[in-house]
Amino acid sequence: MLPAARETINLFAARFGRMPEIVVSAPGRVNLVGEHTDYNEGFVLPIAIDRRAFIAASISRHSSTSTLVAHDLGREVRINLASPLTPIARGDDRFFTNYLTGVVEQFRRRTDADIPNLDLLVCSTVPLGAGLSSSAAVEVAMATLLEAVTGISLDPIEKILLCQRAEHEFPGTPCGIMDMYTSVLAQRDHALLIDCRTNTSTHIPLPPAEDMTVIVVDTGVRHDLSAGEYAERRAACERVAGALGIRSLRDATVSMIDDARAKHAITEIEHRRAMHVVLENIRTLLAANALREGRLDEFCTQMFESHRSLRHLYEVSCPELDLIVDAAHDLRERTGDTLLGARMTGGGFGGCAIILCRAGAADSIETVIRARFQGAFGPNPELFRTTAAAGAVTVHV
Repeated sequence: MLPAARETINLFAARFGRMPEIVVSAPGRVNLVGEHTDYNEGFVLPIAIDRRAFIAASISRHSSTSTLVAHDLGREVRINLASPLTPIARGDDRFFTNYLTGVVEQFRRRTDADIPNLDLLVCSTVPLGAGLSSSAAVEVAMATLLEAVTGISLDPIEKILLCQRAEHEFPGTPCGIMDMYTSVLAQRDHALLIDCRTNTSTHIPLPPAEDMTVIVVDTGVRHDLSAGEYAERRAACERVAGALGIRSLRDATVSMIDDARAKHAITEIEHRRAMHVVLENIRTLLAANALREGRLDEFCTQMFESHRSLRHLYEVSCPELDLIVDAAHDLRERTGDTLLGARMTGGGFGGCAIILCRAGAADSIETVIRARFQGAFGPNPELFRTTAAAGAVTVHV
């Protein structure tokens, strides 16, 4: 049993005076390549990380109410999960419950299950707001918990779409399916190439840990993706697809976008946004093939190209992310070690960057990144190394 699972059980026992009946966990993720393509029905290439959300629960002693404890937030709420649920407004101290209650309500609608009230405690080792899919980890964990409580097993794609709809309707983030998909279906030591139109995927083996290391660098800059900028990017993509007369930007080409701009059918900003999506889809497929064939140097080159596009075309980076990626690129140029790639990961506007490197070079790279970051911004950035983890599981208590 993972130490974090044991801690969650102990915290539950301390709060409720008994052991939990069920414990589940689901991972966060980093996206290696393919950003802001999922809601455009494109391609993404994430891995699940070894940071996870844990939920411990038992049937409530008070049949008319549930007690929801978010340990990391220091929040506790009583609510009736057995009755129809509606979103909590932004700014309300109970807003965090949307990530749980949204899943409960979608599960009830999808299955017609009688959901009992629960005593429930959530802990997570996925940094909040860092672009590592902390919300999807909680949502997928909650869906996994409801499967165990009700005895109803969902088809994995049904479970993914249920969690996506919950995030759309309750917290109000118009996310794609990548985060939930990874949290449900990831395999240990594999990346997951997802086709977000067909909702199909391919597992691609990763090099052994002694050959390649994934470093996550948390800038400490936080941004709420349910706020306006994310929705604006998605709306711009939809406007371009409409102007081109296509279902989504998955069907667009560079020449189509250039022609639309030349005819003033789309704005300059819309041209940049759409160009990123089209080129990012191409990059993701090239990167997946490079990874599959062991051409890691080429894979790392695609990572840098992805970040450059996110920085200049989609405009979702920030100075802290750019510094980390630039520092990694400078190291690559100076040392001649082409197995060194970096890019922002997640929705952007802050959060985390990822670095791929040779395992033996990780210590020196981390030293350089820390020094560069502290010199420019003052704080010491949080860094951790991760491996590709498995998706959601039920923990045996």
